[in-house]
Amino acid sequence: MQALLLNFRQHGKKAIEKVARNQPAVYLKILALLVPRETKVEHSGGVKAMTDEQIEAAIEAIQNMLEQRAGEGTKVIEGTAETIPLPAPDVVPDGPNKVMDAVDTAVGARKRKLRKGTAPLPAGT
Repeated sequence: MQALLLNFRQHGKKAIEKVARNQPAVYLKILALLVPRETKVEHSGGVKAMTDEQIEAAIEAIQNMLEQRAGEGTKVIEGTAETIPLPAPDVVPDGPNKVMDAVDTAVGARKRKLRKGTAPLPAGT
């Protein structure tokens, strides 16, 4: 075990990097094997199980953290908003409007094309 530990200390980082680079599937499998399959989480009594001294110590710790955050100060960016006029867009289009030209040249409804294997509709329907 001692020899393995010494070898890993010397070459472990390089070996891990090589496996991650050349065989990412094997690298991920090794990582998955390192994570325990089941983790047992137990809920303790919480605040109800704490003594008065523990509750007071917790409140004091929270107050200290809040004071430290307030002491750091918030970063405020000061400045003024400035209105910048933008050039007006071109109101007159450069060329003819192709969509409107298509509408102007449309003549009546198009006739229906029959598909293969369909019978034409009788007259009057």
